[in-house]
Amino acid sequence: MKIPGATQVLIFVDANLTFFAVPKTGSTAYHVSLRGRADIVLAHKGYLKHMSARAYERHFAPWLDQAHGLRPARAAVVRDPLDHLRSWYRYRHRPERRGTPRSAADVDFDSFVLAAIADDPPRYAAVGSQYAFLAGDDGAVRFEHLFAYEKLGVFHRFMEERLGRDIELSWRNVSPTVDTPISPDVEARLRAARAADFDLHARIMAAGGHLLG
Repeated sequence: MKIPGATQVLIFVDANLTFFAVPKTGSTAYHVSLRGRADIVLAHKGYLKHMSARAYERHFAPWLDQAHGLRPARAAVVRDPLDHLRSWYRYRHRPERRGTPRSAADVDFDSFVLAAIADDPPRYAAVGSQYAFLAGDDGAVRFEHLFAYEKLGVFHRFMEERLGRDIELSWRNVSPTVDTPISPDVEARLRAARAADFDLHARIMAAGGHLLG
């Protein structure tokens, strides 16, 4: 499944790093700040903009290696799965989406969560799984650097050190304030359906916000 939103890939040759900007993880601000410094930017064409780790492994990584001898380390930011859905829910409440198939304005958060974990989610809840986006063909996540959204300062310092420059951010995509209560039953169903996501995020947090792969 493609994750909607601005999932974009930045490749820094000298830093030997590929940054996957996963939506709703604060990555857009970093992409805007850093895209002018990246040597390769995958952002505009749909099939490039939404490149998952699986597609990257199959097609782009072999080309980088064979054509340029590059095997850059991979980095991404991962958010608590429940908060990730809360962010998507608020985003889908934006006024400009009202009345469209991608608007969640007419559903409560419980309904949104259940729709998101359904086998065939409606368009307003088709937001995908962070783990699925980051996993390869064998279902394993092979990233050298995974960071927790809740400790974004750790990621910020890592990027500044890796790129050898200060990073100034301009935050975008601010969503409206919307209440997102969740019932215990629905949360339990979410945790069962997204067990791999919750486990991955927990391991990153246990590692202090930076999990080395």
